[in-house]
Amino acid sequence: MKYLLLSLFLVVMTGCASIIQPDSQLFVIDQGRIPPPDINLSIPGLGPCINNSNLPLRLNSQEPVIVLVHGCVGSAGNFRALAEVFAFSGQQAICFSYNDRDSLMVSSAQLATSLETLSGHMNNRKITVIGHSQGGLIARKALVADNANKLKSIDADLKLVTVSSPFSGIEAASHCGSTLARILSLGLTIPICKIASGDKWFEITGASEFIRQPGIFLEQVGEHLKINTNESGSCRRATEEGECAENDYVFSLNEQIHPPVDDGAVVKNVEIKAGHVEIVGDNRVAPLKFIAVLQKHGILNTNVPDRSAAFGQMLTRLYRTEPTPEFR
Repeated sequence: MKYLLLSLFLVVMTGCASIIQPDSQLFVIDQGRIPPPDINLSIPGLGPCINNSNLPLRLNSQEPVIVLVHGCVGSAGNFRALAEVFAFSGQQAICFSYNDRDSLMVSSAQLATSLETLSGHMNNRKITVIGHSQGGLIARKALVADNANKLKSIDADLKLVTVSSPFSGIEAASHCGSTLARILSLGLTIPICKIASGDKWFEITGASEFIRQPGIFLEQVGEHLKINTNESGSCRRATEEGECAENDYVFSLNEQIHPPVDDGAVVKNVEIKAGHVEIVGDNRVAPLKFIAVLQKHGILNTNVPDRSAAFGQMLTRLYRTEPTPEFR
């Protein structure tokens, strides 16, 4: 029984490190330099990056689109600030929302359908999908050719960015995929893992087909920027005395590195020393390292010199941090 309770705790706590929720009053996004919208869309799963899923999408069909996919225990509102960072640079970003207790195959199929519908309404069909943590697993699976839920008729130029995603499976959930653990527990690991993680309980383990056979990308996917975070020694929150009160370690590099994914022809691997939440930011820390990587690889537009100071001021306002060094 002690083993089972510990297993339950680990599955609940691992892989679902929530990002601090944004201010509930912030239900709008400064559109920055994005050209005015010319279409209004209602697409299941897709919406503005705010905590109000009832609003339609207002997009400029002549411009590329960034689609942000949150991780476990996340929401579209977690990426409101990041969407505004893109808007400042003249890029429109929207969010995909899903039930993080659903099967990853179900969520990836929903994303695939949403992307297909979106591309059909756009004149500019350059779509970049950015997934954090579990969102990266879902985003990648939505863009592979060899699964039953693949995109069927999409005509688009696709890019993928994944960040801190456990492509080799979650180590702390390994008992959920263990035959021995199932036998020793008289089968009780299955209901316990289902209670803890939902329908995805087996898919997040290294024993699952979801992990072992990640699939080959659709031919429309021209690039996968895979950002692996070295989270050892990271701290999410410190005490006034400077001691770490809450670490920011969720996944090891071993959990993120997976040869069947890493060795793909269009994959670019980047390793960053950063915490799991730090890399994408929350209301205490700006995602400076993430922004720098996105700019370096052409995902986020760089700013002209006379706007770099304004960019730093925007980051300070959005993430409530100390004044930010100037960016390009």
